[in-house]
Amino acid sequence: MGSTMPLPYWQINVPASQRETPCPPFLANLNPKDLSIISTPDALYCTITWPEVRKIIAENRIDAFQRVPSDLRRYLAYNWKLKKEYGSVMEFVLSERLRWKEPIRAEGLPFEKESDIKILYNDWPYGIDERIVHLVIWTKFELEDDPLTDDLTEKARREIDDFVDETFGRKVGKENVIWFKNWKSLKSVHAVEHFHVMLYNADPVFIEEITNGDIPLSRKV
Repeated sequence: MGSTMPLPYWQINVPASQRETPCPPFLANLNPKDLSIISTPDALYCTITWPEVRKIIAENRIDAFQRVPSDLRRYLAYNWKLKKEYGSVMEFVLSERLRWKEPIRAEGLPFEKESDIKILYNDWPYGIDERIVHLVIWTKFELEDDPLTDDLTEKARREIDDFVDETFGRKVGKENVIWFKNWKSLKSVHAVEHFHVMLYNADPVFIEEITNGDIPLSRKV
Protein backbone atom coordinates (compact mmCIF):
# COMPACT_ATOMS: atom_id res chain seq x y z
CA MET A 1 0.00 0.00 0.00
CA GLY A 2 1.46 3.37 -0.96
CA SER A 3 1.34 6.22 1.50
CA THR A 4 -0.35 9.52 0.73
CA MET A 5 1.73 12.62 1.37
CA PRO A 6 -0.09 15.15 3.55
CA LEU A 7 -0.96 18.44 1.91
CA PRO A 8 0.97 21.54 2.96
CA TYR A 9 -1.23 23.74 5.15
CA TRP A 10 -1.83 26.36 2.44
CA GLN A 11 -3.43 23.75 0.15
CA ILE A 12 -5.97 22.47 2.67
CA ASN A 13 -9.61 23.34 1.84
CA VAL A 14 -8.53 24.26 -1.71
CA PRO A 15 -9.81 22.31 -4.76
CA ALA A 16 -7.02 20.29 -6.41
CA SER A 17 -7.18 22.38 -9.59
CA GLN A 18 -6.61 25.61 -7.62
CA ARG A 19 -3.75 24.54 -5.34
CA GLU A 20 -0.60 26.63 -5.49
CA THR A 21 2.82 25.03 -5.11
CA PRO A 22 4.50 27.95 -3.35
CA CYS A 23 2.80 29.27 -0.24
CA PRO A 24 0.79 32.41 -1.13
CA PRO A 25 2.15 35.51 0.61
CA PHE A 26 -0.98 36.10 2.69
CA LEU A 27 -0.51 32.70 4.36
CA ALA A 28 3.20 33.04 5.08
CA ASN A 29 4.44 33.53 8.65
CA LEU A 30 1.08 32.91 10.31
CA ASN A 31 0.75 33.09 14.08
CA PRO A 32 0.23 29.70 15.79
CA LYS A 33 -3.54 30.12 16.17
CA ASP A 34 -4.15 31.03 12.51
CA LEU A 35 -1.77 28.30 11.33
CA SER A 36 -3.69 25.71 13.33
CA ILE A 37 -7.03 26.87 11.90
CA ILE A 38 -5.81 27.08 8.29
CA SER A 39 -4.40 23.55 8.65
CA THR A 40 -7.82 22.17 9.64
CA PRO A 41 -10.25 20.79 7.03
CA ASP A 42 -13.60 22.58 7.07
CA ALA A 43 -15.32 19.24 7.68
CA LEU A 44 -13.66 19.01 11.10
CA TYR A 45 -14.69 22.49 12.22
CA CYS A 46 -17.34 22.65 14.97
CA THR A 47 -19.75 25.57 14.70
CA ILE A 48 -19.92 27.75 17.82
CA THR A 49 -23.41 27.65 19.34
CA TRP A 50 -25.27 30.49 21.08
CA PRO A 51 -24.71 29.01 24.58
CA GLU A 52 -21.01 28.65 23.74
CA VAL A 53 -20.87 32.26 22.51
CA ARG A 54 -22.37 33.47 25.78
CA LYS A 55 -19.94 31.35 27.81
CA ILE A 56 -16.90 32.58 25.89
CA ILE A 57 -17.88 36.22 26.43
CA ALA A 58 -18.88 35.72 30.07
CA GLU A 59 -15.46 34.21 30.76
CA ASN A 60 -13.72 36.94 28.72
CA ARG A 61 -12.03 34.31 26.54
CA ILE A 62 -12.41 36.38 23.38
CA ASP A 63 -9.39 34.67 21.84
CA ALA A 64 -11.49 31.45 21.72
CA PHE A 65 -13.52 32.85 18.82
CA GLN A 66 -12.34 31.66 15.43
CA ARG A 67 -13.45 31.51 11.84
CA VAL A 68 -14.25 28.53 9.67
CA PRO A 69 -10.87 27.57 8.13
CA SER A 70 -11.83 28.44 4.54
CA ASP A 71 -13.38 31.72 5.74
CA LEU A 72 -10.18 32.58 7.60
CA ARG A 73 -8.27 31.96 4.37
CA ARG A 74 -10.57 34.38 2.50
CA TYR A 75 -10.26 36.91 5.34
CA LEU A 76 -6.45 36.80 5.31
CA ALA A 77 -6.34 37.03 1.51
CA TYR A 78 -8.68 40.01 1.46
CA ASN A 79 -6.82 41.85 4.23
CA TRP A 80 -3.54 41.29 2.41
CA LYS A 81 -5.09 42.83 -0.72
CA LEU A 82 -6.46 45.80 1.27
CA LYS A 83 -3.07 46.55 2.78
CA LYS A 84 -1.55 46.59 -0.72
CA GLU A 85 -4.25 48.92 -2.06
CA TYR A 86 -4.96 51.17 0.95
CA GLY A 87 -1.82 50.90 3.06
CA SER A 88 -3.75 49.46 6.02
CA VAL A 89 -7.06 47.86 6.92
CA MET A 90 -7.84 50.92 9.04
CA GLU A 91 -7.61 53.23 6.02
CA PHE A 92 -10.03 51.01 4.10
CA VAL A 93 -12.50 50.89 7.00
CA LEU A 94 -12.39 54.66 7.43
CA SER A 95 -12.77 55.56 3.77
CA GLU A 96 -14.99 52.78 2.41
CA ARG A 97 -16.98 51.34 5.31
CA LEU A 98 -17.40 54.21 7.76
CA ARG A 99 -16.79 57.11 5.36
CA TRP A 100 -15.43 59.17 8.24
CA LYS A 101 -12.82 61.85 7.71
CA GLU A 102 -9.73 62.20 9.87
CA PRO A 103 -9.21 63.52 12.43
CA ILE A 104 -12.15 61.71 13.98
CA ARG A 105 -13.91 63.90 16.52
CA ALA A 106 -17.08 63.14 18.45
CA GLU A 107 -19.83 65.76 18.42
CA GLY A 108 -21.16 64.79 21.84
CA LEU A 109 -20.60 62.70 24.93
CA PRO A 110 -20.44 58.89 24.57
CA PHE A 111 -23.64 57.55 22.96
CA GLU A 112 -25.25 61.00 23.02
CA LYS A 113 -25.27 61.69 19.25
CA GLU A 114 -26.30 59.23 16.53
CA SER A 115 -23.77 60.85 14.20
CA ASP A 116 -20.97 59.58 16.47
CA ILE A 117 -22.03 55.95 16.03
CA LYS A 118 -22.25 53.59 13.06
CA ILE A 119 -23.64 50.05 13.25
CA LEU A 120 -22.40 47.66 10.56
CA TYR A 121 -22.09 43.93 10.04
CA ASN A 122 -18.85 42.25 11.01
CA ASP A 123 -17.44 41.80 7.51
CA TRP A 124 -15.80 38.46 8.34
CA PRO A 125 -17.82 36.80 11.13
CA TYR A 126 -16.65 33.90 13.24
CA GLY A 127 -17.74 30.33 12.64
CA ILE A 128 -20.94 30.68 14.63
CA ASP A 129 -24.51 29.37 14.39
CA GLU A 130 -26.06 30.95 11.28
CA ARG A 131 -28.91 32.29 13.43
CA ILE A 132 -26.45 34.58 15.22
CA VAL A 133 -25.96 38.06 13.73
CA HIS A 134 -22.58 39.63 14.45
CA LEU A 135 -22.52 43.44 14.34
CA VAL A 136 -19.77 45.96 15.01
CA ILE A 137 -20.56 49.26 16.72
CA TRP A 138 -18.08 51.91 15.56
CA THR A 139 -17.78 55.08 17.63
CA LYS A 140 -16.08 58.44 17.16
CA PHE A 141 -15.59 58.68 20.92
CA GLU A 142 -13.18 56.64 23.00
CA LEU A 143 -14.26 53.74 25.19
CA GLU A 144 -12.05 54.12 28.20
CA ASP A 145 -9.66 51.26 29.01
CA ASP A 146 -8.08 50.52 32.36
CA PRO A 147 -4.32 50.41 31.62
CA LEU A 148 -3.78 47.97 34.48
CA THR A 149 -6.20 45.35 33.16
CA ASP A 150 -6.29 46.03 29.37
CA ASP A 151 -10.08 45.98 29.84
CA LEU A 152 -12.85 48.57 29.93
CA THR A 153 -13.35 50.78 32.95
CA GLU A 154 -16.54 50.21 34.94
CA LYS A 155 -17.90 53.55 33.67
CA ALA A 156 -17.35 52.61 30.02
CA ARG A 157 -18.89 49.19 30.61
CA ARG A 158 -22.03 50.74 32.11
CA GLU A 159 -22.34 53.13 29.16
CA ILE A 160 -22.13 50.26 26.67
CA ASP A 161 -24.56 48.16 28.71
CA ASP A 162 -27.12 50.97 28.64
CA PHE A 163 -26.70 51.52 24.89
CA VAL A 164 -26.97 47.81 24.06
CA ASP A 165 -30.04 47.35 26.27
CA GLU A 166 -31.78 50.36 24.74
CA THR A 167 -30.83 49.66 21.12
CA PHE A 168 -31.02 45.87 20.95
CA GLY A 169 -32.37 44.39 24.18
CA ARG A 170 -35.83 45.86 23.76
CA LYS A 171 -36.10 44.46 20.23
CA VAL A 172 -34.69 40.95 20.58
CA GLY A 173 -34.87 40.31 24.33
CA LYS A 174 -31.94 40.62 26.72
CA GLU A 175 -31.38 36.87 26.66
CA ASN A 176 -30.72 37.09 22.90
CA VAL A 177 -28.10 39.85 22.90
CA ILE A 178 -24.55 39.99 24.19
CA TRP A 179 -21.61 42.29 23.55
CA PHE A 180 -17.85 42.28 23.93
CA LYS A 181 -14.86 44.47 23.19
CA ASN A 182 -11.61 43.00 21.95
CA TRP A 183 -8.52 43.31 24.07
CA LYS A 184 -6.04 45.70 22.46
CA SER A 185 -3.83 42.74 21.56
CA LEU A 186 -6.69 41.12 19.58
CA LYS A 187 -7.92 44.12 17.60
CA SER A 188 -7.65 43.73 13.84
CA VAL A 189 -8.47 47.41 13.29
CA HIS A 190 -6.62 49.82 15.55
CA ALA A 191 -7.23 53.56 16.02
CA VAL A 192 -10.96 53.34 15.24
CA GLU A 193 -12.93 52.62 18.41
CA HIS A 194 -15.41 49.78 18.24
CA PHE A 195 -17.07 46.93 20.08
CA HIS A 196 -19.05 43.88 19.02
CA VAL A 197 -22.70 42.89 19.48
CA MET A 198 -24.12 39.42 18.79
CA LEU A 199 -27.84 38.83 18.41
CA TYR A 200 -29.60 35.47 18.39
CA ASN A 201 -32.53 34.86 16.05
CA ALA A 202 -33.10 38.57 15.42
CA ASP A 203 -35.73 39.84 12.99
CA PRO A 204 -33.99 40.45 9.61
CA VAL A 205 -36.09 43.58 9.11
CA PHE A 206 -34.73 45.03 12.36
CA ILE A 207 -31.15 44.17 11.33
CA GLU A 208 -31.61 45.83 7.94
CA GLU A 209 -33.02 48.91 9.65
CA ILE A 210 -30.34 49.19 12.36
CA THR A 211 -27.48 48.72 9.84
CA ASN A 212 -29.08 50.96 7.21
CA GLY A 213 -29.12 48.07 4.75
CA ASP A 214 -25.47 47.12 5.22
CA ILE A 215 -24.08 44.00 3.52
CA PRO A 216 -20.92 42.37 4.93
CA LEU A 217 -17.92 42.12 2.63
CA SER A 218 -17.83 38.35 3.05
CA ARG A 219 -21.07 38.20 1.01
CA LYS A 220 -19.73 40.47 -1.72
CA VAL A 221 -16.29 39.07 -2.53
